[in-house]
Amino acid sequence: MRRSKRLVTLLLCAVMALSLGCGAYADGEPAVYRTLYSSEVDTLNYLETTQAVTTSLTFNLIDCLVEYDSYGNVEPALATSWEPNDDASVWTFHLREGVKWVDKDGVEVADVTARDWVAAARYICDAANDSSCYSVLRDNIAGASAYYDYTAYLLALETAQDGTDENGDTAKIVTDEDGNEVVLEEVPEASVDDIGVVAVDDYTLEFTLTGSKAYFVSLLSHGAFMPVYAPFLEECGDQFGTSNEYLLYCGAYILSSFRPQQEHVLTRNADYWEPECVYIDEVRETYNAEASSIGVTMYLNGELDAATVSSDLLTAMMADPETADQIHSSRPSTSYSYWYLFNFDANFDEEYEPENWTLAVNNENFRQSIMHAFNRVPALAANDPLNPTANISNTITPSNFAMYEGKDYTSYDGLAAYVEGDSFDADLAVEYRDKAVEELTEAGAAFPVKVLMCYNPSTTNAANECQVVEQQIESVLGADYIDIIVGAGPSDGFLTAVRRAGNYAFMKCNWGADYADPETWTDPFVPDSAYSFIYKSTAPETVALYEEYCELVNAAKAITTDVDARYAAFAKAETFLLDHAFVVPLHTNEISYSMSKLNVFEGQYAMVDTVTYRYKDQHIQEKSMSIDEYNAAYEQWAAHKG
Repeated sequence: MRRSKRLVTLLLCAVMALSLGCGAYADGEPAVYRTLYSSEVDTLNYLETTQAVTTSLTFNLIDCLVEYDSYGNVEPALATSWEPNDDASVWTFHLREGVKWVDKDGVEVADVTARDWVAAARYICDAANDSSCYSVLRDNIAGASAYYDYTAYLLALETAQDGTDENGDTAKIVTDEDGNEVVLEEVPEASVDDIGVVAVDDYTLEFTLTGSKAYFVSLLSHGAFMPVYAPFLEECGDQFGTSNEYLLYCGAYILSSFRPQQEHVLTRNADYWEPECVYIDEVRETYNAEASSIGVTMYLNGELDAATVSSDLLTAMMADPETADQIHSSRPSTSYSYWYLFNFDANFDEEYEPENWTLAVNNENFRQSIMHAFNRVPALAANDPLNPTANISNTITPSNFAMYEGKDYTSYDGLAAYVEGDSFDADLAVEYRDKAVEELTEAGAAFPVKVLMCYNPSTTNAANECQVVEQQIESVLGADYIDIIVGAGPSDGFLTAVRRAGNYAFMKCNWGADYADPETWTDPFVPDSAYSFIYKSTAPETVALYEEYCELVNAAKAITTDVDARYAAFAKAETFLLDHAFVVPLHTNEISYSMSKLNVFEGQYAMVDTVTYRYKDQHIQEKSMSIDEYNAAYEQWAAHKG
């Protein structure tokens, strides 16, 4: 089943044999890959979080039922085979025998069995664990939402007070997130045994879904479908995932050293089920808050094996023959989409005038003025001055992400106009501005509207991009209309402190595909997501628009057997978000430039997130690719993939 990986390794090594070499170092020493990181994980609990800083580690430590080759083809991993029932609502997986759970020292603890997926699902669906993975199970696994709702009800009962409802009847009273006392509605009892993840026997696993899901296998590289050894999870309790000691491993690597804000060391798992596909013996990640600025120097000094080249260094380094032949771009991918997002739940300091922002953001003409004033090309050039339009995107769902009978999802009615056009139109932006000024003045808003735009300082080029966006939009709309205020958030815990807290007005955000269906791109906008908070708006116009969007999404979700109709329905919902300027699309996966001794085309590849984080199947080369070497390898990869 792994011939495709073997083939790509041989092909690419042939292309680069003269200049790069292939495999571990020739002297027989262990292959050690050294890099920097600048943002520390909040937790190693892969059942709780979906943050990239965590999953970039844990997807090397825990294997899934399936994995991908370097062209995006699904391959067996902890499952050796699988089959659905007739309508793809029940899936059965046959597991690989002999796979072991080991501790941080590589000592065997237990066999990996079907019960480990049952334990993971039960943990995620218990509201007490507040798992970010839950939404994936809620939308796909039968019984998941019923059990979650019941456990959430039991949690609320613990703090509920006796009281009466509006009819004077006895009731339980709780305080909602806005500080209001409300009646706690009783929830039907649900059993954990009703969750549709069942161990038929030790090596047969069955998933019962909420409906027909032809794309189900593409979900299985999400953290929600990772296994966990139940006795160990119970023994650890709340300490599970707090350090490498409170984690077990069944992946290609063990986290042998975990010293927060010092180092992460991943060591090859000696008990791994497929050792012949693990070529790097150790990955050593060293913490440095200034990684983006000092990495290049350390790489050139021989202290690192990879470093990102920021845009402010790129042009000069490409002009220098001594460095130009070591720089190449990342592999194109559509697993992520980036956009600038309006926040409808303003939880920032009074100095940024949150009440005034709330008036403005709920005015569609105001949003439209910003959307049409935003020229994305200068913003993209802040990251990629060599080819700024390489990954530009006019839609939320990337082009080439989903196809049906040769037709790209983004070419369906509604979205096609966005793909073929450009939302930037300075004259139209001014027209919307003038309408917004009239309406907002009448509503009591003050000008200029302050717009808090935050960025993560550990993200390469983020500060430069924000400054470009600020200058570009203000130049079109006028500083007397809008005042964009750029602010740096914390390097560690940025998502928690800024995006999830609503501590911004307008900000670049992203979303990674969890599975190969357009539905995955609606997840950031569902009610109760920690994203955009459109659902928290109380403005009648916004409430009505959001309700209409949700109706469109639910109608699309209900179409499970007619793929063409399903895609058309999701395209209609996405077009609605764009038509009303709730989102300003920017680009697909960021094209970054780096010097790296990893071959970017050897690694696993998929149009869903997390897969590309894995070190399995990759060799350390003797030197970094040049642009020419990258282009030759890319042409070969694309031809084989196509």
